[in-house]
Amino acid sequence: MHVLVLGAGQLARMMSLAGAPLNIQISAFDVTSENIVHPLTQALLGHGLDNAIEQADVITAEFEHIPHDILDICEASGKFLPSTEAIKIGGDRRLEKALLDKSGVANAKYHVINTKDDFTKAIELVGLPMVLKSTLGGYDGKGQWRLKSQSEADSIWPEIEDCIAESPNQAVVAEAFIPFDREVSLVGVRSIDGTISVYPLAENIHTNGVLSLSAAITDSALQSQAKQMFTKVAETLNYVGVLALEFFDVSGQLLVNEIAPRVHNSGHWTQQGAEVCQFENHLRAVCGLPLGGTNLIRPTAMVNILGEDRLPTGVLKEQACHIHWYGKDKRPGRKMGHINVSASSYFELSEQLLILSEILDEASFPALKSYAIKLSHSDS
Repeated sequence: MHVLVLGAGQLARMMSLAGAPLNIQISAFDVTSENIVHPLTQALLGHGLDNAIEQADVITAEFEHIPHDILDICEASGKFLPSTEAIKIGGDRRLEKALLDKSGVANAKYHVINTKDDFTKAIELVGLPMVLKSTLGGYDGKGQWRLKSQSEADSIWPEIEDCIAESPNQAVVAEAFIPFDREVSLVGVRSIDGTISVYPLAENIHTNGVLSLSAAITDSALQSQAKQMFTKVAETLNYVGVLALEFFDVSGQLLVNEIAPRVHNSGHWTQQGAEVCQFENHLRAVCGLPLGGTNLIRPTAMVNILGEDRLPTGVLKEQACHIHWYGKDKRPGRKMGHINVSASSYFELSEQLLILSEILDEASFPALKSYAIKLSHSDS
């Protein structure tokens, strides 16, 4: 089986690693250069979308912001999964909000802004404080603003206006600010025959809008809510593959913040913490194979490596730590890899994270120590 992945980054890389034991061959299509490359070595395998499609049995994607003309060509081939509709929705907050409403899942009150009048109307309908997000292209905290009071409206509008003017199809979505307790996400998978299986929820810790740490948690009430919402969204889309939903936890009630129609950063812990990782399960789903187990087999946390291309050797001395590098050139703030930390209990996991925090630089891994201390005082 040959799977073509649109996108040649770390998610395609990890799909390739997960697919090899199943004899699933992965090639990656760089949507910028139109080169076909090997996901691990980046060796050139060919050029051109038509050539890439011809060689593939199945086509999928590792990110949402893919030019629509490329998606349309892939859709016409009849080989693309989950669906180009799902990828387009994941890349446009307007479509995403419409999907959540259609699926009947709770999300923040919102209003779409195209003009100054829309901006004024959003303040009236959504209320303050509010969060404003570009509908296209924003990620890792980019393309976002917070409006706390009416007095700030005149000063923030020029930035919103400039954002909208960037491209003919750009807009901004105003959302009610949600005073949440924590952010959690659910990664799940739906097969071609409609079978759904979900991993345990993960608690996510962000620093300056970028995910620093994600850890599997056990909370049966939240898990049940999240699975119901996941099922509604996945079935509305007739989705095939791995899908991630990000939530705000507000006093035990979940609101969907975003969806990601692909394997997801907050699911990297599954490589060491689940029977079958998210990357293998995505491939199983799109290739029409039975899904693998998604149960938690041991408490696990994922720590992002941001802007660093090496780690102290002390990390390798800790048997609970598993390093996954992405083979990227170093750049400030760039996701260079991650560390999965596993343990036999949550208390032991907190101890392992605390040990790791003493080895690593706190400025580069700001969430590590605080989460370890928090986990040592929790039940999960």
